[in-house]
Amino acid sequence: MWLAVAFGHHCAMPTIGLVLPTSSYRASDFVAAADELNVDLVVASDASLGIVSGRILEVVTVDCADPEAVAGALVEASVTHPLDAIVGVDDAGVVAAALAAEQLGLPHNDPSAVAATRDKLAMRRRLADGGVPQPRFGELKTDGSPAAIAASVGYPLVVKPVSLSGSRGVIRADDEVGLEAAVSRIRAIQVEAGIEQEVLLLEEYLEGPEIAIEGLVSAVGLEVFAVFDKPDPLEGPFFEETLYVTPSRHQGSLLAEAGDVVEEAIRALGLVFGPIHAEVRLTPEGPRIIEIAARSIGGLCGRSLKFGMLAQSLEVQLLRAALGLNRRGMRVIGQASGAMMIPIPDDGVFRGVGGRAAVAEVEGIEEITITIPLGRRIRRLPEADRYLGFIIARGASPDDVEASLREAHGLLSIEIE
Repeated sequence: MWLAVAFGHHCAMPTIGLVLPTSSYRASDFVAAADELNVDLVVASDASLGIVSGRILEVVTVDCADPEAVAGALVEASVTHPLDAIVGVDDAGVVAAALAAEQLGLPHNDPSAVAATRDKLAMRRRLADGGVPQPRFGELKTDGSPAAIAASVGYPLVVKPVSLSGSRGVIRADDEVGLEAAVSRIRAIQVEAGIEQEVLLLEEYLEGPEIAIEGLVSAVGLEVFAVFDKPDPLEGPFFEETLYVTPSRHQGSLLAEAGDVVEEAIRALGLVFGPIHAEVRLTPEGPRIIEIAARSIGGLCGRSLKFGMLAQSLEVQLLRAALGLNRRGMRVIGQASGAMMIPIPDDGVFRGVGGRAAVAEVEGIEEITITIPLGRRIRRLPEADRYLGFIIARGASPDDVEASLREAHGLLSIEIE
């Protein structure tokens, strides 16, 4: 009964607008979360979802690369199905979700703040204005001189496209020759992605291990769900993420300092509501912000997190938070856990993965999911825009989880023609 009162504009269960591009890995997890919470969905997507669920009231087909069009479509759909919250699942949906929520008077981040998280240069500028510890950086325009920008940043440095994600097109350069090669290669990647007129970001390469902080922002500040170690060193020349393991094995005082820096960054960016995923380098001079996204952890890595006595999913927590539902006691289960994003070892046509039965026998392994269809042409980083798949593990300690994931990965034979 209290739900009908809390969401008084209609007597049915609450309804969430979900911006869910077809490229997302997480459609089934969010639909399952809605089912668990008895929440209805209106989904904005590029095409049919391929998921049958009584929870989906409507699928609005719209170009998810056009935030204004997505927002308009959700506002129009809300006439028939009044919305109580809007959630952007992945990078491609977060600006549209903020715009639609703003137009409907629902809790949201300022769309300009969210847009800054989708533009690495805009993010750097906002963090700089806020005095947040981060790398030195410079902007390389399409007609600019890489060497001139590099002189102000210093070598080694990292060259990045400002709007691509998942480490696509991110390359380290140690000298002028390497810089010219990196810029040329990234320009080609930009052409493939249809953004060939975009500027590049040159930023200082930072020494030290990297962590990821997963959390939720609300009126009371940042609630940290988990801190993930990235045990494989991210030193370049490319920056392929593989292992995520939680809880972190770094000193508590250092993690507290990293959390403070993330809170500074959130304030500087202007984020006030919803999930965040922060990448932080633990340098000898202290934590430095690499990136903050106004979304939860990507891919299927969120499956490594379970919450509360009922071991609920991350997606359940995100939908609860979006609706303002009670989340008392919804802490991450204390058991160590982690994920491996299975790297693509070579370019070619994907023909299959052997050894999955052996992986299932490895102690601590919960699941292995291959996310690229057979017959698809695939590429390694820095050109790659997808992961081959994900392995999820749990164990008595972070060391055990890491060992299980490495053993499992070693048993796979990836067939590429």
